[in-house]
Amino acid sequence: MDSDTHHTDTNPGVCTPRTISAVQRTLGLIQSDDLYSKVEAAKEIRRLTKTSKRCRRQFSVAVAPLVDMLLSGSAEANEAALLALLNLAVKDESNKVRIVNAGALVPIISFLRSESSNLQEHATASLLTLSASSVNKPIIGASGAISLLFEILRYGSSEAKADAVLALYNLSTHSDNLSLILEAEPIPPLVDLLKTCKKSSKTVEKCSALIESLGAFEEGRMALTSEAGGVLAVVEILESGSLQSREHAVGTLLTMCQSDRCKYREPILKEGVIPGLLELTVQGTPKSQSKAQTLLRLLRNSPYPRSELQADTLENIVCNLISQIEGEDQSGKAKQMLAEMVQVSMEQSLRHLQQRALVCTPSDLPIASCASEVSSK
Repeated sequence: MDSDTHHTDTNPGVCTPRTISAVQRTLGLIQSDDLYSKVEAAKEIRRLTKTSKRCRRQFSVAVAPLVDMLLSGSAEANEAALLALLNLAVKDESNKVRIVNAGALVPIISFLRSESSNLQEHATASLLTLSASSVNKPIIGASGAISLLFEILRYGSSEAKADAVLALYNLSTHSDNLSLILEAEPIPPLVDLLKTCKKSSKTVEKCSALIESLGAFEEGRMALTSEAGGVLAVVEILESGSLQSREHAVGTLLTMCQSDRCKYREPILKEGVIPGLLELTVQGTPKSQSKAQTLLRLLRNSPYPRSELQADTLENIVCNLISQIEGEDQSGKAKQMLAEMVQVSMEQSLRHLQQRALVCTPSDLPIASCASEVSSK
């Protein structure tokens, strides 16, 4: 499901005489030649469309003059028009398409380079909302926005980063955009988000989904294993993310192992993935449970002599677990064996966990809050 701007409509089908009068007056002002009047009209459109689906439909005719305001040299006019367009696009597919067709992408993308953090944030939020439309996805992808959204991930504000990753997730659901995303060297900023955002956040969920999609390409898999702490970041989401994030994380690791087990088995195993996988076979979504069991088999069945394996006792426990949890009464058995596994794993992996603690130092620039969606403006 694509991410869109958070919005709550209040009495979407009701228009009072006062509101009707305000709409008519505002439509007159937005068509005027006076820039001050147009700015005031844009602010009124923003206000009236914030909670009214009907007003968004009525103001659809204002899209063209609002887009023209984006091209003016006035920062105040740019911001007022951008916020009005953002609210017009919320939960309205027709307006999303209309805004893009009116030529809004060129100025919006230019705002991603703005020195004004507010304008940059509003532009990112606008792309998030517009990218929720399946019609707009290929157009936005071809516009050059993807590379700039990754620049936002690297250097933008916390709010802009959260919106950028949701926009990139939306764009990634159109297959032709994945090659463009790969060209932007996406893994380092995405891994950084996994490390710095709250593990249960919507931002991490979409980030995990994006990494899973990129894992379908060898370039994406290689980049993840080459990035310091990359595989570890995915393992930690598998252990403590939301249900959906954990499903994406195990999907990423499974794809890696299925693509080339000899190449990716050891990088996955050395990050201590086994305990999280075992827990997932019991507590994950149905897809997560199936993927975790498949991955455990791939990790267990080594192409190397057993004398070369680490944590042999732990792998024996995994082997026993897999052979028994496939029966009808899997939950009770798995939970009991999981408790035994955790104890053994902690004893055998203490040195590795200490090494991981050194790797997982807090980022110098942590994201304070990763909102699940953009608030109405």
